Amino acid sequence: MRTVVSRNRLLWTTQILLALFFAGASGAPKLLLPADQLPMPLPLSQGFLWFIGTCEVLGALGLILPGLTRVQPRLTILAAACLTVLTICAAVYQVMGGQPANALFALVIGALAATVAYGRTRIQLPARRTISPAPAIAM
Repeated sequence: MRTVVSRNRLLWTTQILLALFFAGASGAPKLLLPADQLPMPLPLSQGFLWFIGTCEVLGALGLILPGLTRVQPRLTILAAACLTVLTICAAVYQVMGGQPANALFALVIGALAATVAYGRTRIQLPARRTISPAPAIAM
């Protein structure tokens, strides 16, 4: 039981850090800044950057909200898996742009997201508690 609690805490810590990265450092600039102000090794259209930024922000929310609300916690697994695929694509893009160090960073972030996806398949969060009606008292 103790290892399950410590693994759950480690997964939550990883999820929070990934969510901060994807929502703040990676997704928000793509949504808020023009394409020419972003450090891109290869040019991408503004619409495609908005799409990627939206995916990153929604993925960040998917890492946190299902666990906090205990509504559809399986969505955390889906969000982490999708972010893993997104980071693999980012690594390929960085290699094509001649930035192997950035590609390695993307792969490390992707490995963390994959760890969350795998870990959450093994350690499920408890489902949302439902309040049962009070038993009727016979008089």
